[in-house]
Amino acid sequence: MKSSAFRQTLTLVKKDILLELRQKYAFYGILLYIISTVFVINLMIDKPEEKIWNALFWVVQLFVAVNAIAKSFVQENRGRLLYFYSLVHPRSFIAAKLIYNIILMSVMTLITMGCCMMFLGNPVTSFWYFLGVILLGGISLSLLFTMLAAIAAQANQNAALMAIMGFPIMLPLLMLLSNIAKSSFITVYQPGLPKMFLMMGSMDVLIIALSLVLFPFLWKD
Repeated sequence: MKSSAFRQTLTLVKKDILLELRQKYAFYGILLYIISTVFVINLMIDKPEEKIWNALFWVVQLFVAVNAIAKSFVQENRGRLLYFYSLVHPRSFIAAKLIYNIILMSVMTLITMGCCMMFLGNPVTSFWYFLGVILLGGISLSLLFTMLAAIAAQANQNAALMAIMGFPIMLPLLMLLSNIAKSSFITVYQPGLPKMFLMMGSMDVLIIALSLVLFPFLWKD
């Protein structure tokens, strides 16, 4: 049973990746959004100081996550969802969406970092630490918005509903990520850092658990 669920999840992840490779307009649309947003920021404030650079990076990440992940359920119409419902277990379906969106957001995170460093300068002193933090942050955002997109999909694919529901959770998560990333710009040890990592990891585990528990009930509707 477990091996069957694993195969279903893996097959669905492959399906989403193949669709993304064939329908490249969605990927290129998000890529254009990243480049144009960072370029406009460069035109307005040129090379910002460290705190502003850090804040702008996470704001761009937020909107990239909303745009990239909302389409993961928008492209699944009612007929296709009904077809998948007859073939795979709901938990395999939502697990595949979580894995695919983690991969997608990891790629988008690297692109956003490259664009920010290219157009806004590179104030980061601990590159590998910053890279690890932003990848973890991209995973956290992808998990959160995947769960919210699954809920919003039951309301006629309303992407605005996803953003509204995510606002109370999104704010503390972004502030937490911003505070953790601050250590990348300074050489002084930041107190409370392990606790912040633990909080972020706990939030991710909670979101995954909620998604696996709640989605089967949502899909029945």
